[in-house]
Amino acid sequence: AGSLLGVPVTVVVPHTAPAIKQSAMNADGATIRLCEPTLAAREAAVADEIERNGLTLVHPFNDWNVIAGQATAAWELLDQAGPLDAVLVPVGGGGLLSGTALAVRAKSPQTLVIGVEPERADDAKRSLQSGRIESSGDPQTIADGLRTSLGERPFSVISRLVHRIETASEAEIVDALRFVWERLKIVIEPSAAVVVAPILGRKLGLEGRRIGAVLSGGNVDLGPFFDALAARWL
Repeated sequence: AGSLLGVPVTVVVPHTAPAIKQSAMNADGATIRLCEPTLAAREAAVADEIERNGLTLVHPFNDWNVIAGQATAAWELLDQAGPLDAVLVPVGGGGLLSGTALAVRAKSPQTLVIGVEPERADDAKRSLQSGRIESSGDPQTIADGLRTSLGERPFSVISRLVHRIETASEAEIVDALRFVWERLKIVIEPSAAVVVAPILGRKLGLEGRRIGAVLSGGNVDLGPFFDALAARWL
């Protein structure tokens, strides 16, 4: 968006972020500032950029406008798929899940909204149980897009409108990723595959019901795959 509008954009990124995501930002003209993979480090880096360069913060999930934008995915899903018994959504910072919950409550209040996260980054599940935001710390999971803790604004919605949070093991995420690639022919990233895992594992108790799954995220580094092909055939 910044490139199209001629607005310079700086993105604060944990140094552990996959190279594919960093290269995509570079290709679109963003300036990347690397930081440690903690919430405190990200907030400090953002505050420093704002102070030194007079930038305006666009938060990736703790912003009502961003949440409203993310709500359109579930709104379109219900428009296209018709009545659903449940909608599954990946949860990291909570913007997509809270937006989905708001859209579903407005359009199909009988539909359950279920968040899904990695077992190793189960802060959303713990937050719902405790009634307050629990830190994710620095979890090590293949679903790198879901490692962040919930934002205050998303949590205020999730705590009221989300039915429950499911988790998926690393093995289940990989199995789900392979299933979607091989059977559905959709290139998704592990953070999107988390919502497929409990469906494949029949962990929801919703057999025979109509379930929608939001597959959000397609940042996959295919370099090793093509390197292997080249080494084998070229």
